[in-house]
Amino acid sequence: MPDQPPSKAQAGTSYREIEHMRLDRWLWAVRIYKTRSDAAEACRGSAVRLNEGIAKPSSKVRTGDHIVARTKALTRTLHVLGLTENRIGAPLVSQYIDDQTPEIEYEKAREKRANARVYGRSDGGRPTKKDRRAIEKLIGQ
Repeated sequence: MPDQPPSKAQAGTSYREIEHMRLDRWLWAVRIYKTRSDAAEACRGSAVRLNEGIAKPSSKVRTGDHIVARTKALTRTLHVLGLTENRIGAPLVSQYIDDQTPEIEYEKAREKRANARVYGRSDGGRPTKKDRRAIEKLIGQ
């Protein structure tokens, strides 16, 4: 954990002490979600928990809070180390969050992505009868 807040150059903006900020904005700024509207939608859909409670997009995040955020196949557990008003670069993310996600969650996500490639169709749409039989043969049914 850093003892001092990031410098001006590291933060990418003029530094001033921030006591709290909106949850959706923080999730976007530390690159948990690609867009702020994605972060807000995740909050509205109960995919984000702030300090063990369901969070709204306008919930206030403070240093030291615990956040559990679900993204597609991965549920991330985060500890807030710092706040920033602007979106930061990927190398600086570790200064603002402590990722406490268990390794088993990353393994599950990798497995889901691998299975999606195996069973996915390149032309899209429903599997044909021939495809279904090949899938059943592959998984042993």
